[in-house]
Amino acid sequence: MKLTFCPLFSGSSGNSTYIATEKTALLVDAGMSARTIAKALRMVGGDPAALSGILITHEHSDHVRGIAQLCKQFAVPIYANRATFEAMGETARLLPTNLARVFETGHEFYIGEIAVRPFATPHDAAQSVGYALFARGRKACVMTDIGYMPKALLEEAAGADVMLIESNHDVALLREGKYPAALKQRILSRRGHLSNPDAGAAVCALAHTGVRRFYLGHLSRENNREELALNTVCTALENNGFRPGHDVGVTVAHRDGPTELVRV
Repeated sequence: MKLTFCPLFSGSSGNSTYIATEKTALLVDAGMSARTIAKALRMVGGDPAALSGILITHEHSDHVRGIAQLCKQFAVPIYANRATFEAMGETARLLPTNLARVFETGHEFYIGEIAVRPFATPHDAAQSVGYALFARGRKACVMTDIGYMPKALLEEAAGADVMLIESNHDVALLREGKYPAALKQRILSRRGHLSNPDAGAAVCALAHTGVRRFYLGHLSRENNREELALNTVCTALENNGFRPGHDVGVTVAHRDGPTELVRV
């Protein structure tokens, strides 16, 4: 059995990604209602009652909205660093204490047969992380909500078989849009969100390390378009000698439901 990977939801309204082997099933984030996530899981052949854990990237509501109900309904453990649990406030207090699992960022641990390595990411949260996950000789990576792409993050994702990477906004759409100036500055900052051109540069750098399957995630509803994100990243790949769809697969992760499931 290979490693299964499927973004269930990806966007400012809610985020959740399904990663599984035959024996271990995980979610990264649960930012939709428990009912909505459970339905999406079943649509792709998963079983919410069989989840081995939910990994939290950071405390913002579009990443944690459904965790308390999922935890209670299916007795699924919730994994986060201490700063994130503290920043979750009431959401964390609703969790059964025996199902709240604290990890230390930068230290690898196992959930079933999947090795999990949480790594620090630059975002305006208490202690946000991305995840590299390893099983059966395969590697997957989830890296959204990042203000910029330092070398350390490229090294964390290098060689992954499949990756969800943020491509949040088109800079021109954001600058010309209706957001308040302070919010625009936050998004554009090094603790904000990754733009389409920055995602394109990161995808090219990672393709050179051997990553061959990318999902573009966390697209802004107001400041991006699927075709803009896809075209920007694919053009960057072409300019670097790669053939999108042949050498490198690139798919935009859907906001409102599961994207194409892959097994790597």
